[in-house]
Formats: sequence, C-alpha cells, structure tokens
Amino acid sequence: MPLTFTGTAMILPIIGRELGASAIEIAWVTNAFMLTFGSTLMVMGAIADGSGRRRLFLIGSVAFALVSLMLMFTSDMVIFDWLRAAQGLAAAATLSGGMAALAQLFDGPARLRAFSLIGTSFGAGLSLGPMISGVMAEAFGWHSVFMPVVALAGMAWLIGAHAMGESRNPKAAGLDWPGALSFTAALALFTYAILSVPEHGWSSATAVMPLLAAALLGAGFVWIEHSVRQPILDLSLFRYPRFVGVQLLAAAPAYGFVVLLILLPMRFVGIERMPEVTTGLMMMALSAPLLILPVLSGQLTRWWPPATLCASGLGLTAVGLAGLAMLPLTAPAWATALTMLVIGTGISLPWGLMDGLAVSVVPRERAGMAAGIFSTMRVAGEGVALAVVGAMLSTLIVVSMPDSEGVTTAANLLAVGNLEAARSALPDVDTAELVAHYGYAFSRLLWILAAITLTTAVVLLLTLGRGESGESLDRA
Repeated sequence: MPLTFTGTAMILPIIGRELGASAIEIAWVTNAFMLTFGSTLMVMGAIADGSGRRRLFLIGSVAFALVSLMLMFTSDMVIFDWLRAAQGLAAAATLSGGMAALAQLFDGPARLRAFSLIGTSFGAGLSLGPMISGVMAEAFGWHSVFMPVVALAGMAWLIGAHAMGESRNPKAAGLDWPGALSFTAALALFTYAILSVPEHGWSSATAVMPLLAAALLGAGFVWIEHSVRQPILDLSLFRYPRFVGVQLLAAAPAYGFVVLLILLPMRFVGIERMPEVTTGLMMMALSAPLLILPVLSGQLTRWWPPATLCASGLGLTAVGLAGLAMLPLTAPAWATALTMLVIGTGISLPWGLMDGLAVSVVPRERAGMAAGIFSTMRVAGEGVALAVVGAMLSTLIVVSMPDSEGVTTAANLLAVGNLEAARSALPDVDTAELVAHYGYAFSRLLWILAAITLTTAVVLLLTLGRGESGESLDRA
C-alpha cells in the first residue's frame, strides 16, 4: 500500500505532461486513493470484527491486486482517478482485516513490538517506492510502476491464505450503516471542498456548499453515534486524554512527513527537472530511516515512555523542516538530502509506536474497531492534509506573484509540478521567475509545517504522556 502511494507520486508530473491532465485531475490521483482509504477504514474494521478478519484480508488483497493491474492499462484520467478510488477501498479492507487479525496474537509489550514491524513494512514501501518507481518509469514507462504492486499484493494473498487463522468478535451486532455513510459522506465533501479552493476560492459556492454539507453530516454522525446500540465509533473513548493523544499521534506525521512524499517528487521532477531515478535516490534520504528505526523505537520503550519518544521524534522532524525551508532550490543535493534525513529520522520514532498504541486502548475483542479508528484518523488526516497543503501552496504562489490574468491557473499547475503548462498560462513571465515564485512559496509552506509539527509535539506530551508512569494504556 505505501509502495503505490509514494510510487504514484513519482509519476504525477509525467502524467500531467503526457495526458494533458488539469491540476485538479492530478490532485485526485492521490486524493481519490486517500479519501476512500481513510473514510472506509472504520467500516472495514467493524466488518472485520463481525464477519471475519482473515476473510476480509483475503478479499481486500485480491481486489487490491486486480485494481492495480487495471491501472497499468489505463490512460484516461477520469477512469484512472476512479480506479485509484477503488484501490483505496481495497487497501482499507486489507489493512483493517490484517491488523485486527494480528492483534489477536499478541498482548502487552509484545503487541507493541510486533506492531512496530507494521511500521517497518510501511517504511519499506515508503522508502523503496520512489526508487523502484523511478527505475520502472524510466525503463518501461509510467504505467509499469504498478507492476511491483500487483506482484506484492498477490504474494500477500497467497501467504495470508496459507498462514492466517480466522477470528471474529462473537459480540458483534452488525454494522452501523447510518454512522458509516454519514462519516464517509462528510469526509468526501470536506476533501472535495478543499481541493476546489485553489481554482474557485474560499468564498465560491463550489467550496462553501460542500463545507456546509460536510458540517451538517458531521453533526449528524455525532448524533447517530450517541443513539445506536453499537456505534462504529465509540465517542465515550474521547473522554480519556491518552486516547485523544493516540488519535493526535495518528494524524501527526501527515503535515511533517507524508505531504513531503507527494510534494518533493513533484518539485524535483516537475520544477527542478531532476531525472526520475535521481529523484528516487533523493527520496530515500527522507524515508530510508523507516526501514530500521521503527523497530528500534519499539525496543526503546523498555527504557523511555512512548510519549517522550514520540514527542522527541516530532521535535526533530520540525528541526528538519525548518532546515529544508532555509535551503534555496539551487542548494547542493547533499544539503537537501541531509535535511530530509533529519525529517525521516525524527518521524521514525513515533512511526514504530503508533500502531501498537492504537490497539492498546480497547479490549482485544474490539481490536478491529481500535485499528479502524486509529487508521481512519491517520489516513483520513493524511488525505485532508494533502488537500489542505496543496491549497496552501497554490495560495502562497498566487500571493507571491503580481495579480494578472492566468495567475491562479499557473499557480495551481506549479503546485503539482507542471512547469510547462504554467509557463503557457503566463506567457509574459519567464521560466526562471516562475521557479523563483515557487521556491519562495515552498519555503514559506515548510515553515508553516514546522510550526504545526512542533505544536503537535507539545500537545502530545500533555495528552499521551498524562499519567504515564509505566502502566499500560489500557488501564489509563
């Protein structure tokens, strides 16, 4: 799953150039996947608990492989975006079923360490995705980046069919469909509204009406969850500060790390004209620490509280973001890679602890719900972050440029790495000036992300660290 996330980011500028895709069509390549992935994880967690965790994992993984195969043979942007949405749905089933099944096998500190391997496997996909996809795209064309995804998903299905045992929650009482549908619709409308902002503005009906509808559906979701016998989201858990801290931790990497997995390849390939293979190697500096450090952070909990490790990692991430913000686009590659390495090292500390902490907040029989809530907060938060940060980058580019016809269109295209189309939208502005405006806006954006990440680290200490003196999260 992370392989198809970071791998696809590598080809976004190429898709924009070869298929003549608009800025919003390119944005939906990523956001369609994140939207369906994030908005259905709670539903899939409940289905896993009630219908069988192994069964859902196998259905999800075979669907993930088939949709990925279809993406290899698609060149129509509308169909491509819809297939990405289907791929996200299959990913949600696979992840929820797999994590809920794994949670049945371990308890206590062993569960925390076992789930740190989830972070490592995600780190492998995030780390190797840009490099593998860069090599595949350069050698065989951009469609080929989905070939490794198909192969790995097929292997996952074969191993799961052979090795996994079936389990379910005998107390499960069916799915809360009103809650599931209202939550999914609210998240979809909110994301759509944010994606519309760069093109239409905050005051446009295209943005305002979906935002109002999302707010109403969100309020309806809260009312539904208070009313049904077995809600998809147990809102009473939010009374506990440490549970709130775990959910905050789920969303924390989105603004300090995940958005860079999309923004930096578009910058390197689309704006700086860096070859795809070189870009893949550069991205390794950002994500390579996730190959090793998540497992190490799981071991470090023997000596340091998880809250301390998580907050320290986010603080280091903020330092790396600030360092990257101070570097111009013309900085030496080694300097850029060094700041990216600092960011990746910092985010690796909480990354290895998040999944284990998530399933420790509820009894084992509700592990699917816990995994679903946490994963929803993480993935939905990442999807929203991508939409928000993309809108922020476009807005910062517009603010940096003199007001004229075509500025908004050019800014949206620059934000997704399509320099040629941006140049066509503003024929009186030369390429060097467009790149300079982009660099100014990107630097300001990084400063904002650093501030958000540092603030999150402080709040995390006040919530997740509350009462933390060696007792389990369950008892807190």
